Amino acid sequence: MQVFGIGQIGVERLSPSSFPSSQPIIGRMARRKALALARIGNWLALVLVVGAVGSASIVYLRWIYREQRYNKLIEQVAAAYDVDKLLVKAVIKRESQFDPFAYGTHGEIGLMQVTEGAGSEWARATGRRDFGRDLLWDERTNIEAGTWYLARALRRWHDRDNPIPFALAEYNAGLGNALRWLPNGRDTTASQFIDAISFPSTRRYVETILESYGAYKAEGIL
Repeated sequence: MQVFGIGQIGVERLSPSSFPSSQPIIGRMARRKALALARIGNWLALVLVVGAVGSASIVYLRWIYREQRYNKLIEQVAAAYDVDKLLVKAVIKRESQFDPFAYGTHGEIGLMQVTEGAGSEWARATGRRDFGRDLLWDERTNIEAGTWYLARALRRWHDRDNPIPFALAEYNAGLGNALRWLPNGRDTTASQFIDAISFPSTRRYVETILESYGAYKAEGIL
């Protein structure tokens, strides 16, 4: 019986080089996957950016609403007590950041952080017989009492080169302390007075309000 080998029956022996290379195919697949991942990454980045911008816009719009919601009331009360409405707004910004529910560590209440004692003085001066501490939670009452107190301080210091820093210091720290910060007596200028304020918190208070007041004046609108 004759046995034929594989080569003898016409079957060609195959070598590895006879098969098409798989490396170009794998390379193309890897590139496609990389491009797909890059597109996904770009979309995710875009979503994150849009989300961040949207969140920032919401925060900004909420702040604008919060800052402007009392404009009409501020304008009415400031005119009634002959005080610059922009100054009243600057005080409210520093005192409560326009939060009507703000409550201070010493019992100060509301937008202008009015104490019960200051509210009682305002009520006696204006003939409000129905005054009670809880009435200070009412936005109009609070702004009226605070603006009255500020107006009284401004009148007290009207003969200074700039009465505002003196009045703000009195509003924050009381008349007794304000009188202590007069290195040159009645000749003390506003800048000398600010430098003489020995309470760092009161000095920052005065400077912050003056800065906000200046910004509001520069804008020219309430």
